[in-house]
Amino acid sequence: MITTMRSSIVDAIPMTDAKFGMLTSVFLWVYALLSPFSGYIADRFGRSKVIIVSLFVWSLVTWLTSYATTYNQLLLTRALMGISEAFYIPAAGALIIDYHKNSTQSIATSVHTTGITLGSSLGFIGGWLAEKYTWHSAFHIFGFVGIIYAFIVAFFLKEAPRDNQNKQEQKMGKKEESLKFGSAVKDLFKRKEFVYLFIFWGILGIIGWTIMAWLPTYYKEQFDLSQSLAGLYATVYLYPVSIVGLLLGGFLSDLWSKTNRYARISIPIIGLSIAAPCVFFAGHTSILYLVIFLFMGYALTRATVETNFTPILCSIANQRYRSTGLGILNMLATLMGGIGIYITGALRDMNVSLNHIYQIASFSIVICVGLLWLIKKELKKQNK
Repeated sequence: MITTMRSSIVDAIPMTDAKFGMLTSVFLWVYALLSPFSGYIADRFGRSKVIIVSLFVWSLVTWLTSYATTYNQLLLTRALMGISEAFYIPAAGALIIDYHKNSTQSIATSVHTTGITLGSSLGFIGGWLAEKYTWHSAFHIFGFVGIIYAFIVAFFLKEAPRDNQNKQEQKMGKKEESLKFGSAVKDLFKRKEFVYLFIFWGILGIIGWTIMAWLPTYYKEQFDLSQSLAGLYATVYLYPVSIVGLLLGGFLSDLWSKTNRYARISIPIIGLSIAAPCVFFAGHTSILYLVIFLFMGYALTRATVETNFTPILCSIANQRYRSTGLGILNMLATLMGGIGIYITGALRDMNVSLNHIYQIASFSIVICVGLLWLIKKELKKQNK
């Protein structure tokens, strides 16, 4: 919400653009750096408990943000927001897979991701409330609602029943209390397929953040559009298509997985194989509506990765370390995304056009396809 109410906040608490940008940056930095540790905490103490506490603290911080009257207070609440939100995704992704062990993993993940996407796309409500009332009102309302919802969730969200592998480990004396962060990281990175996934997610993080962050600028400069129209083309056409891609990708992956155990890797391979030429030709044509269509194709097929990423990770990682693995990868994507956005800006300062940058991105997507093939190959070798 905060980016949609910039004018209202700056009017109430005067600040430079750099300081306003820092409000988002400090959130991302704290969020990224704490993600691996938060994943470990979820593995160590229980995923449902971490989700409930994260939701309560996140909502409390949101509510407290409405009472900020100085820049430093606002900056502090954004940092605290990063801490609370960092604990959610790794725990939630792993808990979903704990419950959906077989033929519903991808659709369950896609429904969850759809909720996140819808929430992001409705951020404009914050700007509307700020314009109609005050910027404090949005944080006050959503913070209060979140606190109430946290108590409701506490009654219904439980840990998934243990599977046979986990029960056997307990009989052998491997208790949950013995889980250590260093051991989790070592166990993850000793697996070739996790290393491939680590590189894959880092490259895709650069590509995804770069394309989306600079897309409004691309439309504006390439087709001489107004700022508002360029922003509209860069968002309103992509979010609905992404949601369709999430749900369709989840449905197809689960359906195919009944006859093909590698379907959840194969679907993203097919999806990215379509996404790569979409991005390449979108950066190579001067026809506006064709560019819109191609980027919609990218959004649709790229969503097959988000649908299947958590199931892929959970098929690789030991069940005890799933949240830790998701936390590490969550940190990587966020940090690399920030680097990608910065490097793109630096390249533009060197007079490298976004056309060329998007074409480079398309070749990087091909590399990601190759890394998924390597993961699939390793899993096949182990299953033999």
